[in-house]
Amino acid sequence: MKALLEDTRSGQLRLVEVPTPELRPGGILVQTHFSAVSSGTELAKLETGQKSLLGKALARPDLVRRVLTVAREEGVASAYQKVQSRLDSLTTLGYSCSGIVLGTGEDVTEFQPGDRVACAGVGFANHCEVNFIPRNLAVRVPPEVSLQAACLTTIGAIAMQGLRQSQIVFGETVAVIGAGLVGLLTIQLARAAGCRVIALDIDAGRAKFAHTMGAHLALVVGDPRNAALVDEYTGHGADVAVITASAASSEPIELAAELIRDRGRIVVVGDVGLGVSRRSAYAKELSVVLSRSYGPGRYDVQYEEKGIDYPIGYVRWTEHRNMQAFVNFLAAGAIDVTPLLQIKYPLSEAEKAYAQLREKGGYTAIIEYPADDTARSGVSETATRAVRRTSATQGLRVSCIGAGSFASDVIIPYLSGRPAVILESVATASGITAESARARFGFRQTQTPEQVLQDPATDAVFVFSRHDSHADYVVKALHQHKPVFVEKPLASNRQQLEDVKHAYRAAFEKGGSPFLMVGFNRRFAPLTTELRRFFAGRRESMLVQVRVNAGYLPRDHWTHEDGGRIVGEFCHFIDWARCVVDSPIERVQASALPDGTRYQRDNVLVSLRFEDGSIASLLYLANGDKTVAKERFEVFCEGSVAQLDDFRVLSLTRNAKTRQIKLKRDKGHRRELELTLEAIRSGGAAPIPFQELVEVTETTFAIHRAIASDEVVTAGTGVPALVSKA
Repeated sequence: MKALLEDTRSGQLRLVEVPTPELRPGGILVQTHFSAVSSGTELAKLETGQKSLLGKALARPDLVRRVLTVAREEGVASAYQKVQSRLDSLTTLGYSCSGIVLGTGEDVTEFQPGDRVACAGVGFANHCEVNFIPRNLAVRVPPEVSLQAACLTTIGAIAMQGLRQSQIVFGETVAVIGAGLVGLLTIQLARAAGCRVIALDIDAGRAKFAHTMGAHLALVVGDPRNAALVDEYTGHGADVAVITASAASSEPIELAAELIRDRGRIVVVGDVGLGVSRRSAYAKELSVVLSRSYGPGRYDVQYEEKGIDYPIGYVRWTEHRNMQAFVNFLAAGAIDVTPLLQIKYPLSEAEKAYAQLREKGGYTAIIEYPADDTARSGVSETATRAVRRTSATQGLRVSCIGAGSFASDVIIPYLSGRPAVILESVATASGITAESARARFGFRQTQTPEQVLQDPATDAVFVFSRHDSHADYVVKALHQHKPVFVEKPLASNRQQLEDVKHAYRAAFEKGGSPFLMVGFNRRFAPLTTELRRFFAGRRESMLVQVRVNAGYLPRDHWTHEDGGRIVGEFCHFIDWARCVVDSPIERVQASALPDGTRYQRDNVLVSLRFEDGSIASLLYLANGDKTVAKERFEVFCEGSVAQLDDFRVLSLTRNAKTRQIKLKRDKGHRRELELTLEAIRSGGAAPIPFQELVEVTETTFAIHRAIASDEVVTAGTGVPALVSKA
């Protein structure tokens, strides 16, 4: 399929062939028929993208602060690499579209293939031929409404939410400051709600057009008579002012304060300065509120991506219900958007739409999509050809599923630099990041995840997708007899782990030698190797202490899902202790600080007892100061002590003598990948035995049980040793 994307480095538009997005649980695949270009949000984004690096920094000081934090915590080189990685990416555009449902995900019953829908969401309702839309970001379009009109639904929901925040009632007067697209829709909705409407804009032509679109009175900002004219029209000033303009200054909000009555209400929808003077606000005892995008649910991952709705008795108007209300207004003829649909371009000429809005002005431009059979089927022609190709070139042909920040910053750059590795295919859930990775690293093609797994041209699969999808891809790779490397965790829950174990055993019993490796890199760090060498030949049990100052993550961060940080991150340190002790884990005891409203089992103390009598105490913390070093390891055994600080400094003490080794921080990724690639090429065993991968994963589940029960939990190894039939 084709997608209109922005080159982050240059800010230029590119029409690119990308794989169709995956149909995932909780959402629908939609073949786009029309999408709306925002003359405000999107043009501003492109303008920022076209600035120099310094210009980008000045425009986004929030991102500069994040870069400085990375530089302080990880070094300047790491910060520079991350910046370059972001600049080398392609990003989506658009957030309001309409089309036809191609398919529905698991548990989605409110939509059926063939339904006409309006869709919303940055990163979802993109300018793409096919989009994956979560269920709460799509609404059915009534038969009386054209799909072309419905593509404005998201923008209509923004206007509607602004009016809801104003708490207008029938008969009140609403002043709309800023007669752009959102302003015009606000004018029509306010009039449909039984209000008198005054439109104000700095452009006389826009003010005049606002009058034709339903404003009872239209004024040009800057006219000294405006306040008097509003008083004359209303007798007391406007009841409400809704600011839909965009300006760096606070002039729009000062104007609103001047025009509204005593104890009037100001709603800020547009991006304007909020510095209203106390004199203006205090004299009239004004109320000032902000309106957040489409309505309640916006920016809530649980609502937007997980499909968890708010009870209607508590939250009457969510973003989804605002969208429904808008299309109902269209169906009833209460509002008319026909005059806003005049600028229209086919997808192949989408750049002209942006050029016209930039050079000649306008409220919006509509992109029209071809009725394409390949788009309708959900598979692009390029991808289909790719699946049938069977290359016989030399070298290990590696394909990747997932190309997020970690994979793009750490793993894929290493793979691309190996002369014996050929980057065959890359696939992502959205398809967009796959094209960015292909262009940046030189993958031969982009595919869907399913195509990667079935492609005979792929010798090995590397999985870097979201945690909850890891086990499924591993199982499918094993069924296809492909070596698979998967980032941690191996599985997010016990059923997924059972599925992996079954697939591994099935592959083994068929006479194969299944290859499965998990990205537990810390055991391969150079300083871990030195530490293990220091205690080689020990005859006593060890006492291991690990402290991880992991730092706080917001409660809605995706890492908290599907097993949380214990399964998704803490597993690294269980594996490190398992490697150093080199004995199976026997029992687990764990306690966690109360979650309260801030944490989700992020502050955990875990005690592991091993079969050889060794003990490991692991402390994982989210309530500390992130300026303190993140990881510290201590091992005590036979009168000797090893102290490892953040994989930079290792102190080895024995007989009152200390030897210190200092290295540039190396967490073992390079060595892990070297051993993995070597084992795949030679047909050897994975660097970490399958039994240990299962054991570490089961231990993470045991920690959750131990916290819940406040009891010691027995940790099984999970799978007996598999002995080759040969």
